[in-house]
Amino acid sequence: MEKRQFLDLRKIKAISDFQFNPMVTDILFDNDHKINMEYSKNTGRIKHIYYDDKLLLNFRPQNGLFTLSLYAAIKIIKQTTIPHLRAVVLSDISEFIKEGRNVFCKHITEIDDNLRPLDEVIVVNQEDELLAIGKLILPVPYIKSFISGIAIKVRKGVNKSKI
Repeated sequence: MEKRQFLDLRKIKAISDFQFNPMVTDILFDNDHKINMEYSKNTGRIKHIYYDDKLLLNFRPQNGLFTLSLYAAIKIIKQTTIPHLRAVVLSDISEFIKEGRNVFCKHITEIDDNLRPLDEVIVVNQEDELLAIGKLILPVPYIKSFISGIAIKVRKGVNKSKI
């Protein structure tokens, strides 16, 4: 591994520690030799992070944080317990969420209390099956008390893309 890639790997791990937590960072980057980075042609900055040629994370230069891929969500689900980084929705609406529809407050049965608005969130059904990934819109206490309104803006449903 060349020096630049080594330094960039340290940088992305530090951002992941801040954004998710060190346990999730260990899950996502369990084998440094399988990590590849794609750089912007214009700026030379990190754009995408791949694990074994599968998209793991996208870097958002607007705020310096990551967006999860469906592959990263699967890795996290396999090695953590509910509700870590997750919002659990009623199984009845699973098909709508898989199609990329937004998640409403009244459909959430359980959610990670450590999440904050604009955090990345993994949407699963009551059987812990991945449905979608998205961005939390409201604070968790509001989500638990509201019966209307969008709680999670879904970025990608599992039926709308290949993993």
